[in-house]
Amino acid sequence: MTTTHDQASTDAPTKYADASTERIKAANGVEYAYRDLGESEVPLVLLQHFRGNLDNWDPALVDALASKRRVITFDNVGVAATAGATPNTIEAMARGAIDFLEANDLARVDLLGFSIGSFVAQEIALIRPDLGRRVVLASSAPQGAAGMHGWAPDVIGAVGQPETSPQAYLGVFFAPTDTSRAAGQQVMGRVFGRAANRDEPTTWQTRQAQYDAVCAWGVPNHSMLERVAAIDVPVFVANGDSDPMILPRYSHLLAGLLPDARLTIYPDSAHGFLFQHHSQFATDVHAFLAEAV
Repeated sequence: MTTTHDQASTDAPTKYADASTERIKAANGVEYAYRDLGESEVPLVLLQHFRGNLDNWDPALVDALASKRRVITFDNVGVAATAGATPNTIEAMARGAIDFLEANDLARVDLLGFSIGSFVAQEIALIRPDLGRRVVLASSAPQGAAGMHGWAPDVIGAVGQPETSPQAYLGVFFAPTDTSRAAGQQVMGRVFGRAANRDEPTTWQTRQAQYDAVCAWGVPNHSMLERVAAIDVPVFVANGDSDPMILPRYSHLLAGLLPDARLTIYPDSAHGFLFQHHSQFATDVHAFLAEAV
């Protein structure tokens, strides 16, 4: 089953805050929830962070990206409004994402993975090297990096509890400065401001499965670090300078292991740097995606 994407007939570009949630059933039997806006020959597919759903993307970032690109956000298997149970390995998540792309007849895409989504993006690029044209890895780390086996107690205490809070979100996603926290308040107003047609919340099963996948990804294994050298497409690695969840040093490590990578660390920001610096980050992503081959 496939759906068509035709935004050219509308009078004005759709904003992410107003984008409708569409559904498509893949060959694996799973019905996926997704949103689709903007126009370009090669779409940019976004892969979401730990416990995140369609509504957890900052509309300001998605709109900035969609100003020049077709942008697709989706809930992977078992996440929020997508059917099934969330798998507990990054590889299975990557295969679920590939099934979604195939259901939409997408044979060539650019990928933007954020946090756990960046792990999935790496795995997609390894499983299907002909699928990803270019890859953006935000707040990322390579598989097997020492010190990545689980998160620090204060981080998992903030984002891993059954009920999280705005203050916990601020503490992980934004740096402990007045400027970053003020930006964080603005981001929360945008992220949680959608009133109609909201996505389903993620479940505790999703939380447990995703954290199992994160921990397995982070078991120290130097031989696993060599895998990313097989990703020979251009990659843009980015992070905030104060990210407590995936430390900036892992971005430097990852960029050094990749054959064709460029790295940017954004100042006065943390895990949510791409939301805080949404305008600059989108500009940088556009420039990266438009680079001559």
